[in-house]
Amino acid sequence: MTPLHQTKSPVAQAAPRLAKLATSLAAAVSLLGACAVTSPPRSVATDAPTQWIAPLPAGSIVAGAGLPHNASLGNLAQWWQLQNDALLVELIAAAQRVGPTVIAARANIAQARAARSISGGALLPSLDGVGSVSRGSAAQGGAPGGGASGPAIPTIAQLGLQASWEMDVFGKNAAKRDAADERLMASQAQWHDARVVVAAEVAGQYYSLRSCEKQLAVTALDANSRAETSRLTQLATQAGFGAPAVAALARASAAEGASRLTQQRAQCAVIVKALVALTAVDEPTLAQKLARSLQDAPDGQPQQAIANVASVPAQALGQRPDVYSAARDVSAASFDVGSAGAARLPRVSLAGNIGTGRTRVGGMSQNFDTWSFGPLALTLPLLDGGVSQGNLDIANARYEEAAGKYKSVVRVAVREVEEALVNLQATSDRASDTDIAAEGYRASFAGTEARYKAGLASLVELEESRRTLLAAQSALITLQLERRNAWIALYRALGGGWQADANAAPAQ
Repeated sequence: MTPLHQTKSPVAQAAPRLAKLATSLAAAVSLLGACAVTSPPRSVATDAPTQWIAPLPAGSIVAGAGLPHNASLGNLAQWWQLQNDALLVELIAAAQRVGPTVIAARANIAQARAARSISGGALLPSLDGVGSVSRGSAAQGGAPGGGASGPAIPTIAQLGLQASWEMDVFGKNAAKRDAADERLMASQAQWHDARVVVAAEVAGQYYSLRSCEKQLAVTALDANSRAETSRLTQLATQAGFGAPAVAALARASAAEGASRLTQQRAQCAVIVKALVALTAVDEPTLAQKLARSLQDAPDGQPQQAIANVASVPAQALGQRPDVYSAARDVSAASFDVGSAGAARLPRVSLAGNIGTGRTRVGGMSQNFDTWSFGPLALTLPLLDGGVSQGNLDIANARYEEAAGKYKSVVRVAVREVEEALVNLQATSDRASDTDIAAEGYRASFAGTEARYKAGLASLVELEESRRTLLAAQSALITLQLERRNAWIALYRALGGGWQADANAAPAQ
């Protein structure tokens, strides 16, 4: 029913009818609301999925490892600041500002916020302002032709408001809004995850450069030693105290040392360029910062207290933004199923408008007001060629896909934590043996070199001892890098200290 009146007080005329219609509408909504559809259970995304976590075996090496943050999320969030290396913190911050994955994740948050606004707006009535002005001819009574002045041309001006509202009886639009809420939270978690990944990548390159610089120093000493041996051997040969073959061997050894030194310099230069690409800091500036910082950078390993890690898998679920994001995707997919199911049910909509107008013909004008309330429309889908059922099937399939992805992310999270702990423990166990080996080979080379200078050892023995010492020194530096990389892997596996209850949006 769409009553239409001409009156100077349309709102006053409409009030009694509005009250009656509201009563009828409330009864209809209550009746239809009892038929609302439900979504699949979202417990997979809200409960701790301990059924997918393999318990740590008693007495295993994993159970005996430790956390770098003493089981404190706050310390883990400040992990890089605790390393007492200001340049590392500066480079991580620079990379997080310009990293393409971080920028993309920030843009995804903006899109998710917009989608949330759109979905929320669908629950509210829409209101449009309309206005029109028209002119047209109209024949006037009297003599044919309308007299000397011709027919009068009326001007009609109208101004009003039009409102419409689709009442969300079965929760279709509410489910869309809730799904958008979940995706917004997921996108915020993905932003944090992108920042954690970038920080770990920059730290890995930075520590690789520090390791490369140490290797370069060892290689330079070795190359200088070989060059000096070659020089002395050449002098002895020229004086008739040595064989030409021995001098040739010494020259070959010196050339090998020089080649190794050139190769090591190139490796360090490549890492510097990788840091330039990650941080967008120009290479001359970065080189200056590195030159000032690397000499004073701490060489020791992080010394945070070690804690029992029997509960690490559960912590990993709570501390990893990718797990949280996957859980939110499951919830969003569940709401999508509910929305698709509600789309197959009847729709209730209400419309209305109120306006005022003026008609002017010749020198006379007339004002008029109009209003209409209704219709209260009930739309019942009958035949749509299987479109609604297809949409529901798609939503169900996406829910199953999201649930499966979530389970996979959880398993990967547990695996990464355990692998990082195993590697961390292994590097710790190897440290003592590697130190002993390097010290022993250093003493052996010193003795062989003294014997060679005294004429009691051959150059072949000296070079063999030198190669062994170089390998031991290189292994010691490599082990230090492996341990740092294990800390970085554990930092990343535990989500970088991110917490779901602190899922703040990035600064715009």
